[in-house]
Amino acid sequence: MLKGKTALVTGSTSGIGHGVAKCLAAHGANVILNGFGEYEAAKAEIAALGVKAGYHGADMSKPEEIEAMMAYATQEFGGVDILVNNAGIQHVANVEDFPVTKWDAIIAINLSSTFHTTRLAIPAMREKNWGRVINIASTHGLVASAQKSAYVSAKHGVIGFTKAVALETATTGITVNAICPGWVLTPLVQKQLDARGLADGTDDAESKRRLLAEKQPSLQFTTPEQLGELTVFLCSPAADNVKGVAWNVDGGWTAQ
Repeated sequence: MLKGKTALVTGSTSGIGHGVAKCLAAHGANVILNGFGEYEAAKAEIAALGVKAGYHGADMSKPEEIEAMMAYATQEFGGVDILVNNAGIQHVANVEDFPVTKWDAIIAINLSSTFHTTRLAIPAMREKNWGRVINIASTHGLVASAQKSAYVSAKHGVIGFTKAVALETATTGITVNAICPGWVLTPLVQKQLDARGLADGTDDAESKRRLLAEKQPSLQFTTPEQLGELTVFLCSPAADNVKGVAWNVDGGWTAQ
């Protein structure tokens, strides 16, 4: 379905981003990965699906590096047809104890990078009269949790941004939507589980059970692959008129 399209997925060397990238590649899209750390294995996994795979190590907190990444996409792949803004970081603390540097980094990576990639991708999408911008927000873009003021602010901002750009492109073949996962078992979430286990004296299984029981009625983690398949749907003709949606995948979290 996506043969001939190029997808750029930020924060995609592991976790949600890599799950999304694999699903897009499985449906025929060429994929540009982005992220810190080891990327060769992730890139090889995408290429093994029979598509062209690329990588750019842009620091998503730096606009000039984002511009270089988008230029790379144009030069090496002919541009970006599907933009998945997934890069994110987290820090947990009460607001009066929240380090200013952490606040600035979370806003830059979780919110501002979405603006920078989108502003650079939209012109070519307008020329083609086709494009998909899919922002990986969070259940925390819809509701809040204590000690996550920066993350909650950024993800609420991502949803607002999604709606605004969806309206700006509403009469075109571009769609702009957000996906709002609840708990997904990623390295980011595993770090929180490890910290809880140390604090509570519980093993990993009990830490997972307690975490899910607090918020997610299904008592199941959402998988990166499920989010990837939803992304594929949003890229399909069936979703041509899905514009400005914040689609929660949260096991009933926000239904309570």
